[in-house]
Amino acid sequence: MAASTSSSSPGVAERRGIPAASFVDDVETYLKQSGLDVNSSLAFLQERLQQYKIVEMKLLAQQRDLQAKIPDIEKCLDIVATLQAKKGTGEALITDFEVSEGIYSRARIEDTDSVCLWLGANVMLEYSCEEAKALLQKNLENAKASLEVLVADLQFLRDQVTITQVTVARVYNWDVHQRKSRQAAKET
Repeated sequence: MAASTSSSSPGVAERRGIPAASFVDDVETYLKQSGLDVNSSLAFLQERLQQYKIVEMKLLAQQRDLQAKIPDIEKCLDIVATLQAKKGTGEALITDFEVSEGIYSRARIEDTDSVCLWLGANVMLEYSCEEAKALLQKNLENAKASLEVLVADLQFLRDQVTITQVTVARVYNWDVHQRKSRQAAKET
């Protein structure tokens, strides 16, 4: 067997802090180059798998948060567009809004030039409808871009988990084969 290791993605050592796993072509050369015995190598690889699982849980939580945030931003954009459409028609907008969880109130909204946006951390700011629309559109674009990056990170991470699992299996199987060979040599 010729080469010892080759990276999963040529030239990629990591992606946003996620270390790239190396595919092991030749286990014996890999063990010599790493300076580890079989048990130490397996322990290192298992530890790396655990690290990958922790990172995966964090990325999945971020993905869930973004997937919940995008519809909220889109809903806010629709509301601002509705307010802008009603502006100048003389027609009031009657709506129900959530005061707190499970408690709603009915409001009559006359022509308005501004809206208040909840920014989080107990902060609400008043914006003109145009400013609010621009801010919400920018936030929506950023959220969608972040979601795309997260999906790519998750795919990269899953690839690294697969490569590491294959490496664990190869090292283990190589060790079993070596033990059987030594056992057979002793018996003859």
